Amino acid sequence: LPSLTTIARAPTMRACTPRASLANARGARCDERRATRAKTHRRPAVASPTILVKDGKDPETTTNGLSKKRRAVIEDMTSFAAGELSGLLKDPDTNWQPQDWLPNPESPDFLDQVAEIRKRAANIPDDLFVVLVGDMITEEALPTYMNMLNTLEGTKDNSGADAHPWAVWTRKWTAEENRHGDLMNKYLWMTGKVNMKPVETTIQKLIGSGMNPKTDNNPYLGFVYTSFQERATKISHGNTARLAKEAGDPEFAKMCGIIAADEGRHEIAYQRIIDEVLARDPDGAVLAYADMMEKQITMPAHMMCDGQHKARTGRDLFADFAAVAERTGVYTGHDYADIMDHLNKRWDIANITGLGGEAAAAQEYLMKQPARIRKLVAFAEKKAAKKPPAKETFSWIYDRPVDIN
Repeated sequence: LPSLTTIARAPTMRACTPRASLANARGARCDERRATRAKTHRRPAVASPTILVKDGKDPETTTNGLSKKRRAVIEDMTSFAAGELSGLLKDPDTNWQPQDWLPNPESPDFLDQVAEIRKRAANIPDDLFVVLVGDMITEEALPTYMNMLNTLEGTKDNSGADAHPWAVWTRKWTAEENRHGDLMNKYLWMTGKVNMKPVETTIQKLIGSGMNPKTDNNPYLGFVYTSFQERATKISHGNTARLAKEAGDPEFAKMCGIIAADEGRHEIAYQRIIDEVLARDPDGAVLAYADMMEKQITMPAHMMCDGQHKARTGRDLFADFAAVAERTGVYTGHDYADIMDHLNKRWDIANITGLGGEAAAAQEYLMKQPARIRKLVAFAEKKAAKKPPAKETFSWIYDRPVDIN
């Protein structure tokens, strides 16, 4: 739907054809009915989304849609998007593809290669399998993430095949990310340790549920979110690579490693976008960063559900998956604090000068947050240490139990 126009086209109606003896009376009633129907079927105006940075107090966000100033900032970055940003993508003809890492089905020893995968996978502990499956499911929900990027005012792909650089970036970033879930899905299937039916159900349900990253259609907020999230994903895949190698599956470790390398390249891309925003609108960039951190970064798979776990345990599937990831050291609260510390240094938040009152307050808030988060994590760890050990089964691994505390 057009985002800034009122659509008031009435539906096509059949012409009234009264008999000649009642032509005048029925004709008048026909006109009345036509007018009534036009009012009844008129489609309401489609309001542009309201972009808020913080409680609507920022004067640049008091109008509907992206403000004039900030739309101009995004438009001014078009050449950056076409040049440096797009240059961080790789050529599909020379980039790695999932099949490069998987057994060749045409090979006469294909089944022997699959048997070797199953042999190595026997050494991987179940808690690591839970994390690997959860990471794979997160990657497979890629349509949701592309959809999120296409909600951002000024950068979205309106037609699905727009030629402007932001739209091209979104499609090609999505295409690169698509290989991650493909590779992990096929490899995990070959291990024989993963129950693919509930995994596939979880993927479908997750895509159907969507996500709410609280980016409010605002590219400033959206690109802060992706700057944080790509680094988080890189850390997670990097840690699963290390643990897979320690468990005796060096090949799977390499796969997780190349996926982590992709995420690292994408992390650089999104953080460079915020570099460019900071250079043009430091107040807006700092306020957007503080807004996202105050709301907290929502993990992209937070709405995952397999249709079984909650009914059986009364607990949220994502919460239990996250607990296993925390317990195995794949992704922890310390990582969250470290990422924020990294972004503060990466964007040199402490040394930005000339900020307005609200942005200066946001700057101070951002600099204090990593230490505050670490204190909260330490408190949570002490609290968790007092709890008795607990196990839970996961449908993804044929209901085998793993420690969640």
